[in-house]
Amino acid sequence: MVKIHYLQHVPFEGLAQIKPWANDGNHQLGGTHLYKNEPLPQRDHFDWLIILGGPMNLYEEETYPWLVEEKRLIEEAIAHHKTVLGICLGAQLIAHVLGARVYPSPYPEIGWFPITKTAQASHHSVFSWLPNNFNAFHWHGDTFDIPRCATHLAYSGGCQHQAFAYGNQVFGLQFHLESTQQSIQQLLRHCGDDLQKGPYVQTIQEILSDEGQFQSTHSTLDIFLNQLINHIPHQHLPSDSYNRL
Repeated sequence: MVKIHYLQHVPFEGLAQIKPWANDGNHQLGGTHLYKNEPLPQRDHFDWLIILGGPMNLYEEETYPWLVEEKRLIEEAIAHHKTVLGICLGAQLIAHVLGARVYPSPYPEIGWFPITKTAQASHHSVFSWLPNNFNAFHWHGDTFDIPRCATHLAYSGGCQHQAFAYGNQVFGLQFHLESTQQSIQQLLRHCGDDLQKGPYVQTIQEILSDEGQFQSTHSTLDIFLNQLINHIPHQHLPSDSYNRL
């Protein structure tokens, strides 16, 4: 059993498909709803830290003051060899904590688009188990540089930096493998104004038209999370051992 703690930024972006995966594995789930100003956990209260998505920018600390302490917790979790997974905004927060630049993407991506693994990903102990090409759901306007000493894992047609790993324990995914039909409908309800015409922005009809996408994407999610579980005893940080801390 793994003690998993998640950080949720808005009420309409939760764990989605990660929750049934955790329940099926009898893992212990706890969470902090930052939008309710709930207190953050102590680092010895979790094994995994999952940072979810959200519509805010990571630099909006005046509007969302909890971002300051959230970044500090992420930094502390990495330094103390916790498993840390960031999704969308969560990935951007990890990249920022590791010293990388976060900035507007040339092409916003909203909808279902292919992800391609890099050559480096094929040699990574966790990510190598994923298919070389797979579809994922996207909803982001920002992107990040790959942090120093991290491994660039994946890219898409609209975004060169879709995923990275810092050792075997820290992962940033710009895309969403956890999305369900319900979670996407919540995003459409609350953030539908983001659907401005662009080469990598689908219409509502295109986003909701293929229910078969979910089964395939959730299969990829299961592979990733199960491999992450399998590699817990072998986690190591890169050799320069996170000099920023």
